[in-house]
Order: sequence, then structure tokens, then C-alpha cells
Amino acid sequence: MTARQSLTKNQACVLEKLEAAGGPLSAYTLLDQLRERGFRAPLQVYRALDALVKEGLVHRLESLNAFVACAEPHDHDHGHSMTAFAICDKCGQVSEYCDPAIGGQLDGWMRSTGFAAKKAVIEFRGTCAKCLAEAA
Repeated sequence: MTARQSLTKNQACVLEKLEAAGGPLSAYTLLDQLRERGFRAPLQVYRALDALVKEGLVHRLESLNAFVACAEPHDHDHGHSMTAFAICDKCGQVSEYCDPAIGGQLDGWMRSTGFAAKKAVIEFRGTCAKCLAEAA
């Protein structure tokens, strides 16, 4: 059974909203959007988000304190340990990038230095190509 097939009702609702959003959403924005579906407390959203992040279906953007649905069609069992994000400060667009070769290089570097990473968050903040073109 895939991760998506084993989702609870709340997890499926949260994932559906994130996939439809086209950009990052905070937990409280999700709660507001899901009230019509019976969500009443932030804890319902946070529990669903925690499970979705653990399954690799959703990513937390640290710099925005928000969440996005995973955009990459890859095997979610690999851990997403080295996923990078480009976040546009003008329009809010988020692009996801995951390259196992780069992840392998960073893993090798950490092993060579004896560093035991718990988590890796790579976020680039700036301006997307569309916003740059509109400003020109």
C-alpha cells in the first residue's frame, strides 16, 4: 500500500488543499480553509501535517513557517534528506529540487567530517524568472 492510500480523512483533506493551493500555506490558513470540512482545532491540522511530512508527501518551508505539497514525482521512501527549494519573495512561487547525486555528495562530506545530521533544509529566497521578466 502506498503512503497516499493509507492516509486518514484529515490527512487526505490537508494534502488536497495543499496540492490545490499552488503555493505554501500556513497551518492556520489550512485550518480556515478546512473549517467547512469539520476541522475545528489547530491540533487537527498539525497532526495531519506531521504525518504528511513524515510520509514525504508534504514539505515544511522553515523560512516561511508554511507547508507545500511535494512537487517531485519520486519515490517517497528515499527520505527527502537533501531537497532544496527556491522561494520567490514577490509572488510566493515555490520550486522543489531533489538530486540524489548532490545528496550523495553532501552525505559523503558529512561522513568525512564525522557530522551526524538530523535534518537538512536548503531554501533559496529571491525572485523567480517570471517576476524578473515582469520587472524588466
